[in-house]
Amino acid sequence: MRNRVIRLLLKKELLDVFRDRKAIIMLVLVPLLIYPLIFFGSFAVMTMIQSSMEQGEYKVLLSVDDDGALERQIEKYNSDEENEQESKNKSQKDNSSEKSKIIVVSIYDYVRDGEYKLIEDTSEGRAELAEKILQDEKADVYVDTIVASDENTSSKDASSGESGDASNMASNEDSDTRIIYRTKYVSSITDSNYAEMVVKDILDDLTDEETKAMLEEAGLDAERVTHPFGIKRENIASSEQSAGSLLGMILPFMLVVSLLMGTMYPAIDTTAGEKERGTLETLLTLPIKNHEMILAKFFTVALMGILSALLNVISMGFMIFYLIKLLQSDAVSNLGLDLKNFNVGTFVPAMLVTVLAIMAFSLFISAVTMCITALAKSYKEANNYITPLTLVVMLTGYIGFIPNIELDNKMAMIPVANICLLVKEMLLFKASMGPTAIVLLSNVLYAGLAIMLLSKIYDSEGVLFDEGRSGLQLFQRRSNIEKGGVPTSGDAWFIVFFVMIIYLYVGSILQVNKGRAGVFYSQLIVLGIPLFMALYTKRNLRETYHFKGFKIVGFLGSLLLFIGAFLIENIVSTLLYQFFPESFEQMNNGLAETLLGDNILIGFLIIAVAPAICEEMMFRGYILSGFRSKYRKWTAIIMCSFIFGVYHTSLIRLIPTMMLGICFAMIVYYTDSIFPSMVMHCINNGIGVVGMYKPGFLEDSFPLIFTQEASVISDLILGVISVVMVFAGVKLLKICERSRRAEINK
Repeated sequence: MRNRVIRLLLKKELLDVFRDRKAIIMLVLVPLLIYPLIFFGSFAVMTMIQSSMEQGEYKVLLSVDDDGALERQIEKYNSDEENEQESKNKSQKDNSSEKSKIIVVSIYDYVRDGEYKLIEDTSEGRAELAEKILQDEKADVYVDTIVASDENTSSKDASSGESGDASNMASNEDSDTRIIYRTKYVSSITDSNYAEMVVKDILDDLTDEETKAMLEEAGLDAERVTHPFGIKRENIASSEQSAGSLLGMILPFMLVVSLLMGTMYPAIDTTAGEKERGTLETLLTLPIKNHEMILAKFFTVALMGILSALLNVISMGFMIFYLIKLLQSDAVSNLGLDLKNFNVGTFVPAMLVTVLAIMAFSLFISAVTMCITALAKSYKEANNYITPLTLVVMLTGYIGFIPNIELDNKMAMIPVANICLLVKEMLLFKASMGPTAIVLLSNVLYAGLAIMLLSKIYDSEGVLFDEGRSGLQLFQRRSNIEKGGVPTSGDAWFIVFFVMIIYLYVGSILQVNKGRAGVFYSQLIVLGIPLFMALYTKRNLRETYHFKGFKIVGFLGSLLLFIGAFLIENIVSTLLYQFFPESFEQMNNGLAETLLGDNILIGFLIIAVAPAICEEMMFRGYILSGFRSKYRKWTAIIMCSFIFGVYHTSLIRLIPTMMLGICFAMIVYYTDSIFPSMVMHCINNGIGVVGMYKPGFLEDSFPLIFTQEASVISDLILGVISVVMVFAGVKLLKICERSRRAEINK
């Protein structure tokens, strides 16, 4: 019976999606029509431009003194082109490979015509005038000659009257001088840039001919001297491997992006769109359970993502097939592809695993997308929320283009990157069973966790039915803003993204250029921007930042909870160190180089005290207060802690940092005071300061806690102690909360 309800809800959601014209356009028309049109349109334009450039006529200004050698070589180039064209016309072949024609002009032609004035008839004067002509696009390339000694001790223009006969000097066996051809062009002008490349090829041909003539004059075999040995290259990679290498860079990125695009609009429509239309209330009045509605929406979004990805693969496959057929045999050979021996059947296992990867990733990205869009109350707001996820997925998807990154057990657990690397290695016939299983299972696991979070969001009436507490107040007229209260969730999200951008760009520059002082200035950014926002929007600073006293029982509970969380975080860090030892060492070395100094007191102030004040005021003050105004307790705590972990810009430290963030947020939530969390934050960072300034001290004094070697027994002992500490700390904090609320109710 309940499965029938889910099927009916799924059918309803699918009908709603397919009734939306925007969804049909994004799911069907874009992959099947727009992508091919863009590809073929771009290909046609590029072909037309290339053909136009190859068949064009280019003016070359010559001011050389080489007995006419370069001019004769240009005439030979043009005559060779004419002969080739005549033979092609006779054989009625395509003339798309027609060569360009070079027209030799003199700089004096422009002077005689009165267009330009030559102020001084010297090498510098002619070069200066030539630059003006090139910039005005009256000619494309300027070539002159310089006479230089072999030791490069002096150089002067060979075409000036002062330099004498350059060719005589070049041909004089007793002379140490030689001719240097100099070309001037404008790289920002397409014709000038292309013409210079043609002139360079002509000069290379002239060099080869002169070299051959000099060797033959000396009685040597020119071919053997210039090519003393032959080179024969043999590529032993099969056509399938070469094709897989090419597809392995492009296909994974296209897959993850198309899956995101395919899930984005259905996710917005089934969550924020339903709120905006006002149909969510009607749906909730039906005799259905919350998880049934969530599963129906989730499967709808996942199916749309899979459909979009498959359509994108079909469209891309058609374009690649057409391109290969379109290419001539020489071009295909250069790519390492032998179409005659190409066996598509070898890609069947890769195709099957790719389909499984698409399904697994679709589950994950659908759940994540729905979690984000469920927080919005309108289409427009949901689009704004989804933008950061789009950027993260696209940037991570580029990992397929980076060489020498392989899929191992570590990389197999990183979302988005693991799918890209799996598809890439399957196409290269290199994937192994272990990492493949980890990739598929981890995506399903992440999807399950996201669905659990989604169910929590849908259990919150404050999220489903916004009560006006989520709007962004920054862009309202200050006179219209009501004084008092705490930030809205919109204010909090704005601070999250705005400070992240400023912190990543400005903070990174400050830290690189200023070292420890830059770290302190970065903390002032974290403190100052939210504080300015709170003052501008007239928030109650005492309520926003929890500037309140605390009871002794609350402080003891905070201390016990912190000790337990610190031990758990240390266990997790030790386990992660076994997987990523190099990453941990690089991170620690980088921090040490930036932060270490001679004075441990200054280090303690910058590394421990400043973050304890600034980060706590932003994350457990401004952001947590904004999230608590809309979301339920654990939703607000987890989101705030996750953002806290992301801000530390270390993927391997994300989970440990997030765990500490949860601990600090719980302390603020139960004590309603930010001061205990500041103290715990300071203690945590202070331990790090001791480890940096006194290497080996912590390991020698507390080997059970700070060892980097994983031990089952020690981890079990620490695990038991940490659980007891956390349990005792939470108990005391709850006592503190009850006592505080009792005083308020009096």
